[in-house]
Amino acid sequence: DAIVVGESVYAERQIRGDPLDAAIGGTRRVSVPVVFAVLTTVVAFAPLLFLPDESGKLYSNIPMIVIPILLISLGESLGILPSHLGHSKPEDGGWLRGIGRAQARFSRWFEAAIERYYRPAVEWTVRHRYVAVAGGLGLLMLTAGYVGGGFIKFQYMPKIEADQVGVTIEMPFGTSAEQTRRIADRITRTAHEVLAEQGEDLARGVYTQVGSVTRGGGPEGTRTSTGSHLASVTVALSPPEERSLSSRDFSQLWRQRVGELAGPERLDFQYAVGPGSDASFQVELRHPDRDTLRRAAAELAGVLRGYAGVYDVDDGFEEGKPQMDLTLKPAARALGVTERDLAAQVRNAFYGVEAQRDQRGRDELRIYVRRPRSERESLYHLSDFLVTTPTGGEIPLSLAAEVSQGESFTAIERENGSRAVDIAADVDIDVMAPGDLLHDVQERVIPRLMEQYPGLTWEKSGQQMRQERSFAALSTGLTVALLVMFALLAMAFQSYAQPAIILSAIPFGIVGALLGHVLLGYHLSLVSVLGIVALCGVVVNDSLVLVSAANDHLHEGKAPVPAAVEAGVRRFRPVLLTSLTTFLGLAPMILETSVQAQFLIPMAVSLGFGVLFVTFIALGLVPALFVIVEDVRRLIARR
Repeated sequence: DAIVVGESVYAERQIRGDPLDAAIGGTRRVSVPVVFAVLTTVVAFAPLLFLPDESGKLYSNIPMIVIPILLISLGESLGILPSHLGHSKPEDGGWLRGIGRAQARFSRWFEAAIERYYRPAVEWTVRHRYVAVAGGLGLLMLTAGYVGGGFIKFQYMPKIEADQVGVTIEMPFGTSAEQTRRIADRITRTAHEVLAEQGEDLARGVYTQVGSVTRGGGPEGTRTSTGSHLASVTVALSPPEERSLSSRDFSQLWRQRVGELAGPERLDFQYAVGPGSDASFQVELRHPDRDTLRRAAAELAGVLRGYAGVYDVDDGFEEGKPQMDLTLKPAARALGVTERDLAAQVRNAFYGVEAQRDQRGRDELRIYVRRPRSERESLYHLSDFLVTTPTGGEIPLSLAAEVSQGESFTAIERENGSRAVDIAADVDIDVMAPGDLLHDVQERVIPRLMEQYPGLTWEKSGQQMRQERSFAALSTGLTVALLVMFALLAMAFQSYAQPAIILSAIPFGIVGALLGHVLLGYHLSLVSVLGIVALCGVVVNDSLVLVSAANDHLHEGKAPVPAAVEAGVRRFRPVLLTSLTTFLGLAPMILETSVQAQFLIPMAVSLGFGVLFVTFIALGLVPALFVIVEDVRRLIARR
């Protein structure tokens, strides 16, 4: 905004000479495009305020800061800045005179370059306007084919590499701490072997913990689980600038060296932090019967393990501790024995019942009564246990209850009255996009499972579910934003065709955003899409300024072709400077290497490269589109 106003005032000063008159006239000339440029940008950032889930809480902070800054800058650009420019006298003072002369020399050189290079180019584009527009459409089709062909992959949240790589080990429930430690020590030795093979100081240390693990770290947060069957091994790597091997590459080498281990139920290698650290593929299966659900989940997990690039597959079931299930028989029920009586007697006999409490100073001593150790060491002693009836009689446990071996539940999840389980896996984005995996599973695997197991239902979960909700909210918000932007531009230009010319810059801005991701090696993610949504309001500013200048030349009596050419030449400087300053302002974030900045870099890439690319489109295609619209108007008028 400041560049457009300042450049307009400068141009007026070259004509009028008086600084105050030039400030007033220059500001009035561009006030309408500046106001509507800010309003369209505000509207484009507004959809980020309505994102659902945890991503909305995180990224809604951006428009809450950007929108007030834009509105404040509008007041500064149209009020305070013209006042400064109207009273400035750069010729006063010796060193200021030197700066003024240098500025004048550069300005003359720049204007000569515009006349020598840009004017012939834009004249050729306007004369061959239909060929130029066809070339632009061809570029859009080529980009659509590139994306549709899967050459650039999409993931919901980018995986931000941490400075540490960890392995979570989960043994069968009830495994002793000694057995768990042996597996953890083996994985720890493997980590040291991988570090030694690299021949450089990759790590600062290796930390092994048995008895508890910390899971999560994504939008659901972290949770700590304890148990003798749990362990974790963490390798603290050196800072990224001190090592040649990335956290992701080290994690893959470590996983390959560990291979398939006998014993652990689950090994989860983790190298990422933040919202993208949780499983990139996750679906939920539901069925009223637990055994049927277990079989379906195991089959789906087995299919997932067959895909290339899919690892750390989890079928969602955790084996619990072995237990004896007692089912009361009719004979015992006829004697007055209830399930409560049966459970209490078995528990009191083998675990004990509190008989007395003694006070020993500050401590309280609990005294339990139970069967001797020799009578509770094996399941044989359970089979000859006698159950007492309410009348004082006794009945063998084998006649009182049906005894079967089972497992305790570590967790029971239900959804709409049915048992539910989440099947999760991580996907190597360089091999396959998580969305492609979900589509393939949805088309080939899920229908077969639902036919094989009647009553089975499924639903997207985890990142897939959050992605669906986020994109639904974004698509609705972006549609409303585009309609509001079109309405604002229609009011400003009193036309329905010219707003379409201005908004035509948006697809080319998306092309620039995609090009930036390809050049810098980033995959598309939700953060990239948020940058593209915000980009829709920023890229129209250049087109808006050009169309406004072309209208001014039309009102002065020029023909459409000279008007479009003069508008491009007249606005070349502010359009170029606006784009360059925007890109340079985003460059520090794009080039930042710290972990904290990685969550915003894809958004900065979309904005920066989109604005930079659309500059050349606006300076070339917008004048051609302007003349095409005038051609259509004249054709309609003649008919």
